[in-house]
Amino acid sequence: MERKIALVTGASGGIGGACAARLAGEGYTVLLHGSGHLSRARDRAASLCAQGYDAHAVGCDLGDAGDTQRMCGEILSLWHGIDALVCCAGVSYTGLLQEMTEEAWQRVIGVNLTGVYRLCRAFLPGMVSRRRGAVVTVSSMWGRSGASCEAAYSAAKAGIIGLTQALAKEVGPSGVRVNCVAPGVIDTAMMAEHSSQTKRELAEETPLGRLGTPEDVAGAVSFLLSDAAAFITGQTLGVDGGFL
Repeated sequence: MERKIALVTGASGGIGGACAARLAGEGYTVLLHGSGHLSRARDRAASLCAQGYDAHAVGCDLGDAGDTQRMCGEILSLWHGIDALVCCAGVSYTGLLQEMTEEAWQRVIGVNLTGVYRLCRAFLPGMVSRRRGAVVTVSSMWGRSGASCEAAYSAAKAGIIGLTQALAKEVGPSGVRVNCVAPGVIDTAMMAEHSSQTKRELAEETPLGRLGTPEDVAGAVSFLLSDAAAFITGQTLGVDGGFL
C-alpha cells in the first residue's frame, strides 16, 4: 500500500513536532518544516527515522513568498504531491497595538496567515486533481475571541478560520476536506515568556484544570485527517479544555 505523505509546518515547535510524530506513527511519510529552527526539524526527522519511520526535514521562511515557493517546488519535484497539509507554523507578538510597528504587524500576518495561503495555493491543486487529501489549519482560541495585547496574532488566527471555511466550500466538491483546530493554553515554548504563577492561573481558568499539551492538539489533528472525519469539513475544533 502506498504510503501517504504529510507536510507539517512549524515542526520544530511543540505542536508541530507532536503532530509530525503522531502522523509518522500512523504510517505517513512526514515532511517536517522548519524555518529559523531548521536544525531542530532535522534533528526531529532524524529521531523519527531512527525509530523506523519515514521522515524528512524541509525548510523555508513562510513569511517570504520566494522562499516558500522554492520549498513547495522542491517538495512537488521530489514527492509529486502531498495527501495531508498541517499548518502549525506561527509567530506571536505581545504588546499594545499603538506601539506595534508596521514591520512587526506584517511579520505576524505574513507568517501566520499569508503563509497558510501560500501553502494551500501550492498544494491544493494536486489534491483537487487527485480528488483526495485533507488540510488542517491551526488557529487559536484567540482567533475565536480575541486577546488583549495580541491584536495582530488574534487577527491572523481569526483570518485562518475564515480561510478554512472558504476553502472547505471551494474544494469540497473535489472530495478534499479543510478543517481547523483552535488550541487553548498549550504548554509549549511560546508559553516560556509567562511566569509559573501565570501558568497556574491559566490552568485554574481552564475548566479541565490544566494546561493543554502538544499531544492533545496532535490527537485532534490526527482525527480530522482520518477517515473517521470523512464527512467533516469547514469546522473549527476547539482544543482548549473548555476555556471558551
